[in-house]
Amino acid sequence: MFVLAVFAAACGGGGAAPETSSTAAPAAVDDAYVRDAKAFVDTVTTPGTPWTGPTTGPTAQGKKLIVYVSSDQRNGGPQGAGDRAQEAAGAIGWDFRILDGQGSVQGRTSALNQAIALKPDGIILGNVDTLEQSPVIQRAAGLGIKIVGWHAAAAPGPIASPPVFTNVSTDPREVAKAAAYYAVADSNGTAGVILFKDSITTISTLKTDTSAEIIRGCKGCKVLAIEDTPMGDLANRMPGLATSLLTRHRDAWTYSIAVNDLYFDFSAPSLQAAGVDPATGRPRQISSGDGSVTAFQRIRQRRYQIGTVAEPLRLQGWMCIDELNRAFAAQPPSGFVPPPHLFIAANLDRDGGKDNVYEPENGYKDIYRKIWGKSGN
Repeated sequence: MFVLAVFAAACGGGGAAPETSSTAAPAAVDDAYVRDAKAFVDTVTTPGTPWTGPTTGPTAQGKKLIVYVSSDQRNGGPQGAGDRAQEAAGAIGWDFRILDGQGSVQGRTSALNQAIALKPDGIILGNVDTLEQSPVIQRAAGLGIKIVGWHAAAAPGPIASPPVFTNVSTDPREVAKAAAYYAVADSNGTAGVILFKDSITTISTLKTDTSAEIIRGCKGCKVLAIEDTPMGDLANRMPGLATSLLTRHRDAWTYSIAVNDLYFDFSAPSLQAAGVDPATGRPRQISSGDGSVTAFQRIRQRRYQIGTVAEPLRLQGWMCIDELNRAFAAQPPSGFVPPPHLFIAANLDRDGGKDNVYEPENGYKDIYRKIWGKSGN
């Protein structure tokens, strides 16, 4: 096994670029590509990014009932965004319900039908793919229900069919670039990568395709495999899959990139059982979402994960409520897309990472309260 890179303190640009160990391979194959990768990593690890979201908008649009339909409450992404949407709903003065799709297509369909039966003013799709649930979403929209997505499609912004006012998300391409460029930078252009995705959602496929493109653009790197494994069944599938991949690829497998931290919840025990040292062994694992508590803990403890491109779940929950308020006021979406942020060991104590969450240091709650006319809350 190779020796792990160690992390340096934030460099002059304010970010936290990786510092390779003295035994790491030199970046001789494509120095320019590696330099560009390290520059990108420096940007996305910089803490304290200023607010770039809306500062004006409609005031609170009266009493509303909002139903949040979560794809799977066992997944920290939709669960976290839903919790903070509930907090924001309280701040604006609305009623709020959460329904759990329980990690299956049938469960999500059932939860959406339950949501419609409640006759809400608005529905938030919490990682519920719009293509998968198009007929039910069409029916909800036809009843006059305003619909906002959270990670409900492959790109942020409005969706024409089925009609969704806007999809709240970081740009999945930029998130995927951050994860992949980190593997390139950390390995000095020598990464052997296995990618893990869940093709049930379009956003997962887009992330994986983008990361694969970045890795293939590095002359000294290699995509060893792309594994399509449903997130709803990771507890059953991932341990055996990780063991099989270790046997098949051996020391060639130096990096993992997964579309969600959940994959590493269930690969870590297999790596440990195989004798992979948690702090000096390979593969080194990077997630392009969502920034779970266990992911922060693994990165902090240097145990089978070195990075996560965390979603600002708390901010995005508030964004969902603000976008619904704009829909109720017959105004256009804000157009705000939060920038990607990569957490590694060197920057964990900023932007909420000390508490194992991503909480941007930009005062977003006070900004939204002011927009809504609720600044006294």
